[in-house]
Amino acid sequence: MRLEYKGKKSEREILIKNTPITFKSISGNSEAQSKLIKGENLAVLKYLLSNGFKEKIDLVYIDPPFATNNTFTISKEKANSISRSNSDNLAYDDSLVGPEYLEVIRERLILLRELLSDKGSIYFHIDYKIGHYIKVLMDEVFGKENFVNDITRIKCNPKNFSRKAFGNVKDMILLYSKTGNYIWNEPKAQLSDEDIKKLFKKIDKNGRKYTTIPLHAPGETKDGPTGQKWRGMMPPKGRHWRSPPSVLEELDKKGLIEWSKNGVPRKKIYADEKDGKKIQDIIEFKDLQNPIYPTEKNLDLLKLLINASSNKNSIVLDCFCGSGTTLKAAKDLDRRWIGIDQSEEAISVALKKLKSQQKTLLVVEEFEYLEQINDPINQEGGISYLESRRPLKNENSEDEVIIR
Repeated sequence: MRLEYKGKKSEREILIKNTPITFKSISGNSEAQSKLIKGENLAVLKYLLSNGFKEKIDLVYIDPPFATNNTFTISKEKANSISRSNSDNLAYDDSLVGPEYLEVIRERLILLRELLSDKGSIYFHIDYKIGHYIKVLMDEVFGKENFVNDITRIKCNPKNFSRKAFGNVKDMILLYSKTGNYIWNEPKAQLSDEDIKKLFKKIDKNGRKYTTIPLHAPGETKDGPTGQKWRGMMPPKGRHWRSPPSVLEELDKKGLIEWSKNGVPRKKIYADEKDGKKIQDIIEFKDLQNPIYPTEKNLDLLKLLINASSNKNSIVLDCFCGSGTTLKAAKDLDRRWIGIDQSEEAISVALKKLKSQQKTLLVVEEFEYLEQINDPINQEGGISYLESRRPLKNENSEDEVIIR
């Protein structure tokens, strides 16, 4: 399936159309591999693609504007709260909606796909109002076979607003890979006392808590040892042994198989040997109560995603970096990173978040801060995402988008 709407460009046009841009190094270490760039992200992504970063990025996380048709402001007087006062500074403009919004996102997704390595993946953080259109776009750009997860993030406490609808406490994070061979470091959550009490109800003679699981798994094995007899018994119909009979014998010798009164074997799993529990696709990382930038995300959320989908030699990219939480998480986890934004307020907050806390003349910053000093998007006659001020009417956003 694909979305059809007025103004949709060909991939060739998006990838070929390019105008050189110029950067000025403002501060930091010019030798550092991590970069914070103040600039228009479409132009900067094209620059990266043409200057050695094609297929070099292992992880992309983006949390772009959600097509809310709102503007978001920030108060200088109240640095820890977001204000709607007319005297406040503009943090970013989210007035672009409908087909124009979708095409702006699609252009950037195509460039990000080209920047991703063969082991790379992308997390797209979006809300329920526009997220299903983005899902179709990402199927088109990355291939639906590379869809990995639709993660539900619990963002707030339950709401009791008077509204003819269920309460909304979530948004969504779409995960796609570049290929089937993507980086994956299984994320685990620590087992709580309640988890252990609930899941490990048995206690052995040494006082160790354990549970048991079947020795067989779904699917028959026609050839190979897991489909053969063990201790004179075959695995149940439609199933196979989880391990070859020789391995099952070793487990039994070690006392790791429990036999029921009816002679049914099950494998013992001890609580003190578990390294945690698998994280599911519903996660709870609530919005900050006192953010320093609109829609600022939880640092632990970003660390979870970065740990799962990158390694210490990876480059992490966020081209809607906002307050710089992605960059801070990548920095803390010893990843290289590139952040892009053109909001003055965003860059100011990100720089404060990324600057070393150690006050000494000997500290060399671990990143370089650059500014784009020309405007190739306007030179090309294209649109500038965050500078667009012309909202589209509702009828344009609804009847010009077709799923084919």
